[in-house]
Amino acid sequence: ALILLNVFSIFLLNFIVVKNKLLNQSSYHILLFSLFLALLPITLISTKILLSNIFILVALRRLISLRTQKNTKKKLFDASLWIGIACVFYFWAILFFGLIFIALFLYSDNKIKDWIISFTGILVVFLLSVCYNLIVYDNIDLIFNHIPKFNFDLNSYNSIQIIASISVILSFSIWSTSFYVRAIKEKLKIFKAPHKIIVATLLFSLAVVVFSNQRTSGEFVFIFAPLSIITSNYIESISEKWFKNVFLATIVLAPIVILFL
Repeated sequence: ALILLNVFSIFLLNFIVVKNKLLNQSSYHILLFSLFLALLPITLISTKILLSNIFILVALRRLISLRTQKNTKKKLFDASLWIGIACVFYFWAILFFGLIFIALFLYSDNKIKDWIISFTGILVVFLLSVCYNLIVYDNIDLIFNHIPKFNFDLNSYNSIQIIASISVILSFSIWSTSFYVRAIKEKLKIFKAPHKIIVATLLFSLAVVVFSNQRTSGEFVFIFAPLSIITSNYIESISEKWFKNVFLATIVLAPIVILFL
């Protein structure tokens, strides 16, 4: 079941990339997403986080599709609803709610209706949670007991394998994103907004990692989808064939080398 969840995440990511033409018909994003999972194997068995990430990807798909300017209100509600469901499995996924506001600034005409609809999806999830706790436990206080406290203790990362893996992931994030942000300016106007949302998704993913109270390193799975898209775009932009091969070889060998540390 966990393997199927991971495979489904990859197919969902591929659908988002192909449907919105985020890459030039390459499959680097599939390779990179798989390798990032291999860098931190704990992500492969973090069930709740994997489920939460899948719902975030579904929400991301709806937000990026706003560029067509069709069924805007329905897409905003869907995105809000999926993010709300993601919060049920992993509370700090609520930070991705900020993506809706960014999408509104990029796509919407700042209509009040659109802003109100953005809150209805997550409100529906909250009301259903209240009803569930009233029916099953006859107590709504349990909902608020699930809100975690801030935890900035990094001792759980005190492993040479985890430190090495996180270092590789953050290095690729900084290196690729710096080129990606500059490349957005050269994109056609219709494609600029989706790429800006991808950058925002990466930033919110990093925020989830920072605020996470259960530091199993499984929370890094939120970073993998936007990072794989950003890094793939960077790989496509590399003109020197030898450097592209060295870059890819480094990514492929990194999980194997780290396993022997």
